[in-house]
Amino acid sequence: MMYHFAKVLVWIAFHIAFNFHYEGRKNIPKKTPVIYVSNHRTNADPPMVGAGARGVFSFMAKEELFKNKLFAWFIRALGAFSVSRGKGDLAAIDTAVERLNSGRSLVIFPEGTRSKDGRVHKGKSGAALIAAKSGRQIVPVGIVFGEKMRFRCKITVRYGKPINTADYCEIGKEPDPRTLVKLKNVYMAEIVRLVEGEVPEKNERKPEVKANE
Repeated sequence: MMYHFAKVLVWIAFHIAFNFHYEGRKNIPKKTPVIYVSNHRTNADPPMVGAGARGVFSFMAKEELFKNKLFAWFIRALGAFSVSRGKGDLAAIDTAVERLNSGRSLVIFPEGTRSKDGRVHKGKSGAALIAAKSGRQIVPVGIVFGEKMRFRCKITVRYGKPINTADYCEIGKEPDPRTLVKLKNVYMAEIVRLVEGEVPEKNERKPEVKANE
């Protein structure tokens, strides 16, 4: 109940403050939790992505955001859980898989921190690991707006075609690191395409990306 109230409150606030547009929502699979991977510009990105997504979602938030008790209560109501950045937080990975298995979708920002120049920077493989452990599809997301986030600025959230994790990983087995890197490169390339261009057409082929160590 609290989750849905908070989501409606955020939806109203965002549409008052900004000129919001959502594209590609038809690409989101129905009746199944997925992993949304998105570029990262502001602290408001998780509810921006989630407001246009289907169903209930969770997202990882850096542990520093939970120091303020009131704010911690609010983001927990929106589905947030804590992650220690740069420490290989395996507990957060397990929590993410548990949330997916419970029916909640997951929002992840592979860059790990906000982009200050608006470009999509090198991503990490955490989302690929969660996808391999859970077997869930990955939906790439691109958040696009001007150089400055200001009142009534236009913000476009684009949802791309889902990526089938099973095409890259053998679900249920310990994933190979090179396989995770390859999958990471695929969803990062899709995020760049969404930020720089349009939502992919249904008949468009997935990009061929070589794994980089």
